[in-house]
Amino acid sequence: MKVNFKLLSETASLPTYSRDGDACMDIRSNEKAVIKAKSFAIVGTGVACEVPHGFELQLRARSGLAAKGGIGLVNGIGTIDENYRGEIKAVMFNFGDNDFNIEVGDRIAQICFFKTTKIKPVKTNELSQTNRGEGGFGSSGVK
Repeated sequence: MKVNFKLLSETASLPTYSRDGDACMDIRSNEKAVIKAKSFAIVGTGVACEVPHGFELQLRARSGLAAKGGIGLVNGIGTIDENYRGEIKAVMFNFGDNDFNIEVGDRIAQICFFKTTKIKPVKTNELSQTNRGEGGFGSSGVK
C-alpha cells in the first residue's frame, strides 16, 4: 500500500523499516531535545502523513529506547487519525534517572497502520454473560 508523507523541513526524513519483516517503521526526530529525568517533552519529526481512509496511524515507543534508557511515550500509543494533516510529534517520557539527549535524525518512535471499524453504540440494560463476568484487575491470579 502506498501512503503519502510530506517532509516539513530539509532535515526531515521518511519513515523507514530497519529490517525485512518489521511490522513498524522507525520515525526520526527533526529537532534536538533533552528529556529531563522523570519528565516529558514533545519531539517533532518534521513529517506529516495522509493516513488512508479507514486506517489509523499508531505512534509507538521503540523497545530499544525503553530497555536501554527508560524512554517511552506518555500516552503509550498515540493515534493519528485519517483526517489529521499536521506534523507527527511524539510525547516522550523519561522514566530514568538521567537526562536523555535526542539529536536530529535519531529514531525516536515507530509507526504502524491499522484498519479502523466504525461502530454504532447501542444502549442496553443487560450484557451477555461470560465466564469472567465483572472480574477485573488480577481476577485471573498470578500463577
